[in-house]
Amino acid sequence: MLIVMTVGATPQQVERVIERVSALGLKAHPIPGAQRVVIGITGNQGAVEPALFENLPGVLEVIPVSHPYKLVSREAKPESSIVMVGGVPVGGDNFAVFAGPCSVETPEQTLTIARHVRASGAQILRGGAFKPRTSPYTFQGLGEPGLAILRDVGHEVQMPIVSEALDEGSLDLVAEYCDMIQIGARNMQNYSLLRTVGRLRKPVLLKRGMGATVDELLMAAEYVLAEGNYQVVLCERGIRTFADHTRNTLDLAAVVAVQRLSHLPIIVDPSHGTGKRHKVVPLARAAVAVGADGLMIEVHHEPSQALSDASQAILPGELSELIQQLPQLLPLTGRHMAQPLRLSA
Repeated sequence: MLIVMTVGATPQQVERVIERVSALGLKAHPIPGAQRVVIGITGNQGAVEPALFENLPGVLEVIPVSHPYKLVSREAKPESSIVMVGGVPVGGDNFAVFAGPCSVETPEQTLTIARHVRASGAQILRGGAFKPRTSPYTFQGLGEPGLAILRDVGHEVQMPIVSEALDEGSLDLVAEYCDMIQIGARNMQNYSLLRTVGRLRKPVLLKRGMGATVDELLMAAEYVLAEGNYQVVLCERGIRTFADHTRNTLDLAAVVAVQRLSHLPIIVDPSHGTGKRHKVVPLARAAVAVGADGLMIEVHHEPSQALSDASQAILPGELSELIQQLPQLLPLTGRHMAQPLRLSA
């Protein structure tokens, strides 16, 4: 159920509705909009009587929610959400580029790539310190030392940083060092981890699972929002199909579907979505054309020497060329590049 407040409803009126919700043993989720506040209700096992709220001062209407994801849906918030990541807006009409190495390997490697990424015009630096690998014998990441390197490099180039957490132990470290927490495809349905992330009140990048439907992705996001964290960015990164010409099948139709169903921003990862360097830039352009809110791209200055995902990392020059093309592509969907943070003199 959603309780829609009138334009100009006072904080006291909003609080009175929240108190009524709490008195019923339910949980209230006030979601500020451009013109009015909407209060979502969760925790009910059945229908809630609308008359309990309809006559409260400041209430415009009480409407049922048709989707199982109550807080994520556009019914809860018709306008698109904007998530701030270290001062960089993601969503709305802002287009953000997340770029960097798959894995943090050394301070020198990370700084070299970060400088290229910053110079290209990307706004958010990505890098893995905890790596969920298919084989237990491949590089698993540097752990906390890798996060420290990423943090220091982020400060050096003045870019916010995002890195993946694998479990609740690594989550505390990622939250301490990073501006945004990534929940990877393999953990999209780790509901205990999602609940914990929801209580941290830090921006979250939630990747779609390799075999997950769009509805399952949105329900995973609902776990985070239900704990009170509304700073969620979704990511389409390809799904497993019968196709063998690409690592995964990049489902760009999911971008359109998500934006119709949900107010949350959604970005596209063409690196994992294709697994092949020569396919990354073309699919990145396609993601822009369908209206994605951003891109996440793996970059390495010496891909042949990369310790993970070498075949899908593009060169810095390729990233620069792609970003130079964005001003011609973004107007197709009414977006513009989110402004990078300024470098100090």
